[in-house]
Amino acid sequence: MASHASNLWVLLGLGIAGILLAAKKLKKTIREDFGAFVDKLLLLPPPQPAPPKAPHPLTGLSFAISDVFDVTGYVTGFGHPDWVRTHEAASSTCPVVSTLVEGGATCVGKTVVDELAFSISGENKHYESPTNPAAHDRIPGGACGGAAVAVATNAVDFALGIDTVGGVRVPAGYCGVLGFKSSHGAISNTGIIPVSSTLDSVGWFARDPSTLRRVGHVLLHLPFATQRNPRQIIVADDYFQLLKIPVDRISQVVIKSAEKLFGRQSLKHQNLENYFESKVPSLKEFTRTKAIANTKVPTSRLLANVMQLLQRHEFLQNHGDWINTVKPAIDPVISSKLCENAELTNEEIENLNTIRNQTRVAINSLLKDDGILVIPTMPTLPPKLGSKEIISEDYQNRASSLLSIASISGCCQVTVPLGHHEKCPVSVSFIGRHGGDRFLLDTVQTMYVSLQENSSVIADPKSAKKTISQEESAEIAKEKGNQAFKEKQWPKAIGLYSEAIKLSENNATYYSNRAAAYLEIGSFLQAEEDCTKAITLDKKNVKAYLRRGTAREMLGYYKEAMDDFRHALVLEPNNKRASLSAERLRKMFQ
Repeated sequence: MASHASNLWVLLGLGIAGILLAAKKLKKTIREDFGAFVDKLLLLPPPQPAPPKAPHPLTGLSFAISDVFDVTGYVTGFGHPDWVRTHEAASSTCPVVSTLVEGGATCVGKTVVDELAFSISGENKHYESPTNPAAHDRIPGGACGGAAVAVATNAVDFALGIDTVGGVRVPAGYCGVLGFKSSHGAISNTGIIPVSSTLDSVGWFARDPSTLRRVGHVLLHLPFATQRNPRQIIVADDYFQLLKIPVDRISQVVIKSAEKLFGRQSLKHQNLENYFESKVPSLKEFTRTKAIANTKVPTSRLLANVMQLLQRHEFLQNHGDWINTVKPAIDPVISSKLCENAELTNEEIENLNTIRNQTRVAINSLLKDDGILVIPTMPTLPPKLGSKEIISEDYQNRASSLLSIASISGCCQVTVPLGHHEKCPVSVSFIGRHGGDRFLLDTVQTMYVSLQENSSVIADPKSAKKTISQEESAEIAKEKGNQAFKEKQWPKAIGLYSEAIKLSENNATYYSNRAAAYLEIGSFLQAEEDCTKAITLDKKNVKAYLRRGTAREMLGYYKEAMDDFRHALVLEPNNKRASLSAERLRKMFQ
């Protein structure tokens, strides 16, 4: 690569030595990548520390960044060619990006964002809009649609975005990947082009909960702590009525998973309309100052209006002068939103900030330290490309109502995919209290596999009907699981191996294979349990001993892990993996 004249290797000032930038500017969107990227670059992590220090936590992972994050030597594009034309290249790299590279991940490119990162459609007339890999004739969602597409197509392991009014949550739901919006202020926005300073939160996409969690721990600088389970799963019944797809397709998946994992007593149903009406009294003042004729406007709609007003007001504060000076060609839909209302008075701005604070207190009071709020991510399937649905008042009202809770309160929220409905991705969202990011990441890790299993059953209840023998069905499920494993679709593989076990519960291979998938997502206790069952059924199952040894080593049970590796060597004296693992552990205790 160094021999090519178009490549430039530059030592980056990222606070550590050894991080290199090899950059290659692309003239247009790469269609092989579904149009996700606007720039290709390479930010390499530093060398691994010498033993006995642990390797970098994100070693082996690749990532992309939405084109709102600064990288030295690049003009941050902000989804508009006139912005690129009128701005200089960044003189430093965004600290969030530096943190990930220092953590061992490799950054490979910048991805498309909506025009000025303002909308949630994922369509950008200035660039060839990213193609939704899960539904080619549907929008990918925005503002950070390119990042979601890059993850969904396996181009990268994870990607960074900014979430103002849904910029990460929406494309995650529409492209069928996980999307995490961090608590407002939990991660620095330095080196990121602002959209609306009081709403902007750093977010990221991943295909599996283990990667989502690993990235979160690095970005949030979280020390080790014992994982906690939620004691309350609060389903916002009235917000599920905003859905235009069958409510049970989403809600029942969560309810069944929560009952199975935490018991029926963990479930609670809440009417948020009544709750916000009593806990956010400033909304009444907002109705008065904005002269809203219909005093029966739902609080969900009022919160959506607050979000839109703040977004517009702060966006114009940040970029109004540039727009007036440069007079860029702006999409008519965005332009009309920017011109909708007159300037806000100081009194109105103060009231909006009071609403923000009261909403945060209300959500934190509802959830406390051990609760999760469950709402739909979006009200509909992804709208078709070029359709008028996304600009319709009904769509905007429903979507903004769902997205405003976390945006206004600043709480953390995660989009969790739940398979497909009518050949389009569907998802659910979990909201944690402000500052409860670790807890929310842990909850996703705990619930993810169960959610996928229940989603499959509810989406296709007839699939349980068998026309062949149970043993044959089990083998078919196992083979499908093996294929999913090869494609690195770990949760899907776990679901298929679980199906095989249900059909034939005395087959050691099924348990051993499921353990391998559990290891990949960091569920070490489940992996150990499955291996123990496999060994009970087949005392000569070498793979089960190796996998249990690995699980026990990760759990800190080093003596037991060494015993497993030695037992594998007894069964297969020439097994290199067993030999190396046993030797590594032996040296630890010398």
